[in-house]
Amino acid sequence: MGVKSKAAAAILVLLLFLGSLWLQGGLDYHWESCLKGYNQLHQLSNSSKADGAEGPHVLEGCPGQTFQVSLLLTHLLAAPAYTSDVLLQPYLSSWDELVKFMESLGPMVGLISKEIETKTSIIRQLALLSEENREAELSPDIHLLNMEAETKNDLAASPHTGTYHSVRSMIQVELDRNVVDFHHQTDSGCRTLLRLHRALLWLKLFLEKLAETPVAGRLKSPSELCREAYQSTLANHHTWFVRRAAELAFIAMPERGFFYRLVCVQNQEEFSRVLDMVVQATGEVYDRTQKALEENGMLDLP
Repeated sequence: MGVKSKAAAAILVLLLFLGSLWLQGGLDYHWESCLKGYNQLHQLSNSSKADGAEGPHVLEGCPGQTFQVSLLLTHLLAAPAYTSDVLLQPYLSSWDELVKFMESLGPMVGLISKEIETKTSIIRQLALLSEENREAELSPDIHLLNMEAETKNDLAASPHTGTYHSVRSMIQVELDRNVVDFHHQTDSGCRTLLRLHRALLWLKLFLEKLAETPVAGRLKSPSELCREAYQSTLANHHTWFVRRAAELAFIAMPERGFFYRLVCVQNQEEFSRVLDMVVQATGEVYDRTQKALEENGMLDLP
């Protein structure tokens, strides 16, 4: 085996280890998601931003792509609820699409998405178990009526009910049940959400940087921008070893032209317009989640 082959093998092993540590403290088990996503739309309308554009902007599906930016935006826009809450169903569906986004960037970056999939599955499983426990407490007659009225084990059948239907309802029920430990690591939904929340900030900042068009000078490569976004977000929660491994993963990131094709645009101007909408919607979801976690002292759960 030559020097280059040995180096490639070493990087791969390193990245495999990174996948288990990504988001700090990977779990030693992987739950398969038992729940379906909610019905996905293929088109959406978004009011134009205050940049002089007129009329709604419509994003359509991008043929031939597994990742669909239109679906991602649909889920993000559906997540905010009431005045300050976030519905978990579209929130998790947003992550499903973001996982596809990361996987499309190549196997090295895609390895990172495996830990995220684990964490979305944890919250879905907790929601399922909570619903099953609630139904078990009902009388037999009521239970039979419920079986006829809704599909079992399907979060999409009752997206606005149940203890895990939103970020704030999950926080409240887990505090009431004393499953959140502020001093020791637990497998609570709140701790899991915090890890996803930190990763969402990283991706939001990365997309924000990709959307920027410098007045003068060259456009930085996606690899550079992703590294910058990581260093100011997730790196603050990672060990030295994980930070070094992340640097290796970003080196293999595709060039900017790949991202244009990924969202079916021709140039940076069109690319920026699409990403600006995604970043704005992501920011709303992030800010609401941040507020809920902060109000309950959960921004530093171990």
